Amino acid sequence: MEAELAQLAASGATSLVGLMVTDAWTQVRGRLARFFARGGADGGEEAASADLERSRDELAAARQAGDTATAEDVRAEWRLRLRRALQADPEAAGELRRLLAELEPAGRDGRVVVVNTINDGTFHQPVIQSGFTYYGPGAAPQAPAAPPAPEPGPGPGPGPYASGE
Repeated sequence: MEAELAQLAASGATSLVGLMVTDAWTQVRGRLARFFARGGADGGEEAASADLERSRDELAAARQAGDTATAEDVRAEWRLRLRRALQADPEAAGELRRLLAELEPAGRDGRVVVVNTINDGTFHQPVIQSGFTYYGPGAAPQAPAAPPAPEPGPGPGPGPYASGE
């Protein structure tokens, strides 16, 4: 059971840190703060929210500076906090699993997520993407079929380029 909790804490920390650098963070932070404050004293949610924001700021600065060690320290800090929360309250594991399932990035359940980024321009009209082929889960791309052979028939008739002489 300890190994399972350690794995859940590691997975949760990776997801948490990944969410810190997304646009969804403002919506997710409150739910995570409530998780960390569960069963705690009054003001626990505010303290947890402040800790999450401090970590987010550290992570943003580390990523800006290319400091992978500090980014890893932030992840390790939240892995340890999650592990302690899971050890202190066995029911927290189920809650964390549900929370992570809800926060799971789109695309892992078979839905297709396409992200397009346009740089150096402003477009006030639709942008069309072409040359895109999606092979569903488990489907392997196959070589394109050869074009069909032309059907036999009469050759070109007389015309301006026919040379019968």
